[in-house]
Amino acid sequence: MLDIRWIRENPQALVKALVDRGSSSGDAQATVDDLVAKDEARRAHLTALQDAQAKQNAASKEIGKAFAQGDKALADKLKAEVAELKGFVQQGETRERELDAALNDALAVIPNVPLHDVPVGKDEHGNVEAHRHGEPKRANSSKEHYEIGEALGLMDFEMAAKISGSRFTVLKGQLARLERALGQFMLDLHTTEHGYTEVQPPLLVNDDAAYGTDKLPKFAADLFKTTDGRWLIPTAEVPLTYSVAKEITAAERLPIRLTALTACFRSEAGSAGKDTRGMLRQHQFYKVELVSITDQESSLAEHERMTQCAEEVLKRLELPFRTMVLCTGDMGFGARKTYDIEVWLPGQNAYREISSCSVCGDFQARRMDARYRVEGEKQTKFVHTLNGSGVAVGRALIAVMENYQNPDGSVTIPQALRPYMGGLEKIGV
Repeated sequence: MLDIRWIRENPQALVKALVDRGSSSGDAQATVDDLVAKDEARRAHLTALQDAQAKQNAASKEIGKAFAQGDKALADKLKAEVAELKGFVQQGETRERELDAALNDALAVIPNVPLHDVPVGKDEHGNVEAHRHGEPKRANSSKEHYEIGEALGLMDFEMAAKISGSRFTVLKGQLARLERALGQFMLDLHTTEHGYTEVQPPLLVNDDAAYGTDKLPKFAADLFKTTDGRWLIPTAEVPLTYSVAKEITAAERLPIRLTALTACFRSEAGSAGKDTRGMLRQHQFYKVELVSITDQESSLAEHERMTQCAEEVLKRLELPFRTMVLCTGDMGFGARKTYDIEVWLPGQNAYREISSCSVCGDFQARRMDARYRVEGEKQTKFVHTLNGSGVAVGRALIAVMENYQNPDGSVTIPQALRPYMGGLEKIGV
């Protein structure tokens, strides 16, 4: 959530940010004008309410003086004024809550403001390559992961459809073990070498957690909701980030770096027809998440560090990839800047996203009231939050299968994963 004081002082900066993110100039101006009007109405009401409370307090004091002087008529008049003011104040407090809610609801659907160095663009075509690593394998004979997996008899989409419907996969045998190995390898790398603390969080969260991490209200259709009103997590970002909600953290404890390997659940609303073959876009998948909580001065450096931690996974697996800076029109709702890491898939002859690392500034912290205090200072500040995939396990499995496929249909296991596979060097023939 953006700071309304900043919007009040920089309305045209927000108009530009909304236009850069894809709004028309007219819609952007109308949105900002509406926010400013709601803020002005709220502040004007607060001023009137404070004036009424001051008059009520002053009149109450005068009643005692009037009685002391034996002026009953004046005392009765003052009592009537106090009663009227009290009614106004009571009604005004109700109106204050209504105005607060209206402003907060309007702010809740406003995206974050991109950093100045984020490229301006409408969609993924406006993204800019930062760097790439490794040489992509290009061969007309390369198969896609689902062809490899089905031929091995270790990837079963028909069984998954029978059990659950479309966009699910059943992995078997050594392919199931390989996916598990990938997750364990990533966790070990991030906890032993990158300084992250492993967490096993709940997979169900309440409204406050989903709202605080900017998934509600805008993305409710993308989530699965349980019958008791909880939400299945779309990513471990939600519980990991919300772990510091409503707390004041000592500055010396920052940065807090957390990682988790969890199942993730997404409805894939609006994805009809996209990536319907294979397991690239699923309702349920596993991902290793990286979350950092920092002070306000360190978040940009932490963003670079987090991205490098995610890249290191692919380097250890010897998978070609490129890192892209997302443009304003392709960037996520809560992000100020995002790096997408795209792994090479020879079966598709294309790079596909496998990680997205974002710095959110204090956008989420304002929604969940997460602060920190520097020792010796009275005032608190909002923390900065960052999140990234370190990396998506299912997509890493796809990348390993396609990049390490052999002409005989087998899949060579990367060196980094062999300790997790009992020394096995190859799956298949």
